[in-house]
Amino acid sequence: MEFMLDTANLDEIKKYEAIIPLAGVTSNPSIVKNEGKIDFFAHMQQIRAIIGSEKSLHVQVVATDYEGMLKDAETILEKIDRNVFVKVPVSETGLTVIKELKARGINVTATAIYTKFQAYLAIAAGADYIAPYFNRMENLNIDPKAALTEMAQEIARTNSRTKILAASFKNVGQVNAALECGAQAATMGAAIIQQAFAMPSIEQAVTDFTQDWETSFGEGTTISSL
Repeated sequence: MEFMLDTANLDEIKKYEAIIPLAGVTSNPSIVKNEGKIDFFAHMQQIRAIIGSEKSLHVQVVATDYEGMLKDAETILEKIDRNVFVKVPVSETGLTVIKELKARGINVTATAIYTKFQAYLAIAAGADYIAPYFNRMENLNIDPKAALTEMAQEIARTNSRTKILAASFKNVGQVNAALECGAQAATMGAAIIQQAFAMPSIEQAVTDFTQDWETSFGEGTTISSL
């Protein structure tokens, strides 16, 4: 199970890299836009420095034509590092690019997946990750749970090395559902992680434990102070 951050915000990445078992960081042009005017490649290199070389960094191409996508991919690899997972939308052109990138031995994340058929094609093309958009599928009246279950079954049927990197969440329940339906990874914004720890019962439990301890051993004491 892999937990990734869907953000390009350096402070968020620093914070949650220290808190959660972070497997990687994902980004796309919309996420990059949220950071304002930045030196794109320097910014991505800073993310790499924060998370280290062992964790995955996913960066999306912007061009929409075949040659442009390939040039974007090569530029990403040259100006960040060769271990980056190049994100490519699963369109007709994108699928052609995915096949070529995999033929070159490049890490690929197939993104913008809304349908099982897109996923099946990307799996067959050898994508390392496929990124179905859970909440966006739901908004289009597509059952994301059923779709992810079938994607996971297809990976198992074909003994594929592709992993499902579920994306596009609005709440923790959707993340749980994606993982329970067979996704090996999930990427989410910091707000989703904050939701997970915002349950009042968690803080109340911590407060109760502290009060019980202090009743027994004195106010302000901890185990290390005994």
